[in-house]
Formats: sequence, C-alpha cells, structure tokens
Amino acid sequence: METPVLNEHNKQEYPPMHTAEHLLNGEMARRYGHGRAFSAHIERKKSKLDYHSPSPLTDDELMSLEDYINGIIKENVVVTEEYITQSEAMDRFDMSRLPDGASDTLRVVHIGEYDQCLCAGTHVAHTGEIGTFRITSSRWQDGVQRIVFKLG
Repeated sequence: METPVLNEHNKQEYPPMHTAEHLLNGEMARRYGHGRAFSAHIERKKSKLDYHSPSPLTDDELMSLEDYINGIIKENVVVTEEYITQSEAMDRFDMSRLPDGASDTLRVVHIGEYDQCLCAGTHVAHTGEIGTFRITSSRWQDGVQRIVFKLG
C-alpha cells in the first residue's frame, strides 16, 4: 500500500521521548479518566505533560505509572500505524486538537494494545528503543497535574 500524504508536521520530535509520551498519556486516560495531556512540552532531555485532575497523584501512584511504562518498554512492543479518514476517526478519537485544514486522511499510531491515538509525529519501531522511563517530578496546582519525565 502506498503511504498517504499527510499534513506537514511542524516539529521533529525525539522518537523515544515522543513514544514514551504516548504511553503515559494512554495510561493516564485509562487509569484516572483524565484524558490525554492538554499541554505537552516534549524534548530530548526531559519532557512535561499537564493533565486536568481534581486531586494530586500520590507518590505511590507516580511510582506505579513509572513501573507500568517500564514494563511495556521491557516487553519491546511493536509500534505500528494505520491510516483512516476523518469520518472514521470521529467515533474513535477526540478530534478537538486536529488542526484546521487537516487532510482527510489521518494516521493512527498503535503501541501494541497499550495505546492508540491520532499523531503525525515520529516514533520508535519497538518500545525497547525507549530506554528507562523515569518520572523526575510532579506538581499539582489548581486542578492541573504536571508530570515531568526523562529517559535514561
């Protein structure tokens, strides 16, 4: 199958960090119902994600998240992609962050059964390429949970 032409992506992510972001977002949405991060700053050395949250995560919850993501990394799960139309995506994904003028064809990135989301960014081929995931700090203020993490 020929790869569809998608909208030009406005930045070049560091694939291991960007893939780790997907894992954290997916688990935050499943485990706490917070949805995916509403704000993200993804960089090679460290990244931070902000989530709407009615209360702060405990140290035990943060450690559990870290352990969970490192478990997926150790599994060396395959990262795949699928191409769908916007109309097919409407029943499966939150379309609110889709940019104006987005192409009708969208890419869905799958990390095994652990996460799937619309994304135009770059990712590793297998989670084992991510390295060790470590939450370095966390802060809750006024209904926003910030999680800062790095890879090593």
